[in-house]
Amino acid sequence: MASRRLTAQTLLGGIVVLIGLALLARSTGLFDVGSIFRFVPSVFIVLGLYALISSGFRNIVGPLLVVLVALAWQLVALDVLAAGDVLQFWPLLIIFFGISLVLGQYRARARAATGDATTVFAFFGGAERRVTSQTFRNADLTAIFGGVELDLRDAAIADPPAHVSATAIFGAAEIRVPREWNVRIDILPLFGATEDSRPRADEVHEDVDLVLTGFVAFGGAELLD
Repeated sequence: MASRRLTAQTLLGGIVVLIGLALLARSTGLFDVGSIFRFVPSVFIVLGLYALISSGFRNIVGPLLVVLVALAWQLVALDVLAAGDVLQFWPLLIIFFGISLVLGQYRARARAATGDATTVFAFFGGAERRVTSQTFRNADLTAIFGGVELDLRDAAIADPPAHVSATAIFGAAEIRVPREWNVRIDILPLFGATEDSRPRADEVHEDVDLVLTGFVAFGGAELLD
């Protein structure tokens, strides 16, 4: 049987457990971990880079935002920069985010031109897309203060696994797929959640049909049938 692959969500859970253990050790007086906590931002830098690489650079916006914020936090924690110096440049995050969205849409449209890919974008609203292609390959979903829904129940994958990248920031992404598809979820959730709400399939196979990557902050991504 093939070994299960470490996901960004599993890695984040392990990091949270370690931080909790360190806090417990400090509160109970077992040992002083004050110097260790100065390097907590580096953990999130590693997490963001892992999410970026593990997605095959299909999901860029979320992980890079995590890396940039954590890097600034780490420089302040090490007294390399003052907090005030960092905060005055916070609009750069908005600029970067906007550029990333534009580039992401161009990339998605270029792939969608083949007829095997699609893109769904919602900003302060909702958007739905139904895919019936029998050679579906990938999709890019973005929900910002809104919701997106991708329906793949009538689609087929000629060369699995297909890939769906979902970014939900104060929003939600719903992906409807056939119950028998084996979906691997590798989403980086920060103050958000991902869930496979499909009923258990009658037959289960080990080959992965669809890989769901992405970034969720103050929102959620859900698989439905």
